[in-house]
Amino acid sequence: MKWNAWGDPAAAKPLSEAIRGMLKQVVGLEDSDEVELEADQVRLRPSALSPADQDALAKIVGAEFFRTDDRDRLLRAGGKSTPDMLRRKETGVQNAPDAVLIPGDDQAVLEVLRYCSEHGIAIVPFGGGTNVTGGLDPVRGRFDAVISLDLRRFDELHSLDEVSGIAELGAGVTGPDAERLLGEHGFSLGHFPQSFEYATIGGFAATRSSGQDSAGYGRFNDMIIGLCMVTPAGVWDLGRVAASAAGPDLRQLAIGSEGVLGVITKVRLRVHRKPETTRYEAWSFPDFATGVAALRAVTQAGTGPTVVRLSDEAETGVNLATHESIGEEQAAGGCLGLTLFEGTPEHAESRHAETRAVLEAHGGKSLGEEPARTWEHGRFSAPYLRDSLLAAGALCETLETATDWSNIAALKAAVTEALTSSLGESGTPALVMCHVSHVYPTGASLYFTVVAGQRGNPIEQWFAAKRAACDAIMAAGGTITHHHAVGADHRAWMQDEVGELGVQVLRAVKATLDPAGILNPGKLIP
Repeated sequence: MKWNAWGDPAAAKPLSEAIRGMLKQVVGLEDSDEVELEADQVRLRPSALSPADQDALAKIVGAEFFRTDDRDRLLRAGGKSTPDMLRRKETGVQNAPDAVLIPGDDQAVLEVLRYCSEHGIAIVPFGGGTNVTGGLDPVRGRFDAVISLDLRRFDELHSLDEVSGIAELGAGVTGPDAERLLGEHGFSLGHFPQSFEYATIGGFAATRSSGQDSAGYGRFNDMIIGLCMVTPAGVWDLGRVAASAAGPDLRQLAIGSEGVLGVITKVRLRVHRKPETTRYEAWSFPDFATGVAALRAVTQAGTGPTVVRLSDEAETGVNLATHESIGEEQAAGGCLGLTLFEGTPEHAESRHAETRAVLEAHGGKSLGEEPARTWEHGRFSAPYLRDSLLAAGALCETLETATDWSNIAALKAAVTEALTSSLGESGTPALVMCHVSHVYPTGASLYFTVVAGQRGNPIEQWFAAKRAACDAIMAAGGTITHHHAVGADHRAWMQDEVGELGVQVLRAVKATLDPAGILNPGKLIP
């Protein structure tokens, strides 16, 4: 990925005049004359690793896989959140890892962890670099140096049990490579988060990722049969079979651990045969409440869409006005819903028919296939538009939560009010859009996209709005994160999420697995 933007520079999406005009009217966009820095213009903090440490670590991973040049360090200086991208525009000295290590096997990872534990060097595990909650920030904490531990060489399909439908993949395998490796044998993982093109299997596990096909295939943690996690205390292989009553499920300590407890190197996953067909249908609902009730009915009835999504009036309206994909695609007013069905022709058709009947009974009007097909075609492209908005002087970022069905309306209203009030105090109106993209029998996620004008220091401006939104989420009964993970950005709310005793449990596990505290300081655990 480009060092100061989301992904492939060739896929960048310049703003159209329609969007510029709309944003000037709605959020008071002020034209920006900012000149983008080149990578070689960025000044990084000099590496703090001593020559002795450099020699020792290079010996463990091999000289060609030990790097301290500024280019390699810059590429791992953070994730891809809006604050990350705004920091890349600054002309002052920027923080970065002191070195990049690219180990090739579990033994090398173990030796690196033990050396760093003995010599007081912090470690930030690195997969695809797509984190948006500060999880990749090179925080030194109480240590003098910090390294980035890149898992890119863990890139193999280790095994595939076609009878059981279980595959073991290296942690550095990206989403597209997972589909390619499995597809050669007629299988698919079916995990498609918006970060799919760059994020890795290890990152999916470490952040409890949820993909856009979660209605059909579940969250990533639902797919995990077992995994291998290397810790300073030793190598931990977790999960013998899919289900067991042998005490607490210790896999859950690794899933969602965000590199704080250990380094995930391999994951055993449930996979399925590649679907024979896909059916599509888009829907229009008169308002968000009607659409939410329809999605709830579909989910609780178990009709079985692979993808089911709903945009609110603001998100639907913006796309109707601009014909560009900030959130979803076009609908003739009201709220846009999308459904996809994968499987055999017969099974996809039966689930499609049953879902259609429920949506029609709950006020939905069919828009045909095209909006759903168009969404699928461009579903990974929204972050490119975010980069263009930032360059144009707009503030654009996302946040997400989840709650029970009965609390959806109250939580959505509370978060929207918190964001609009905070950004209004900074001197700009705000456009707050929302969609439901993950559903469960008892509740659903709410995913917010926020666009405003940059005012003053835009990083401080956004974090003030994000704090207000997080406070509102906790007060209104939501979770601090549904799938973006905790990282540094949500860490302050973890005690509210899991309680004081829960924090003590996490700290005890941390002390057992990482007694020196070198793994990803400043993340997850308050």
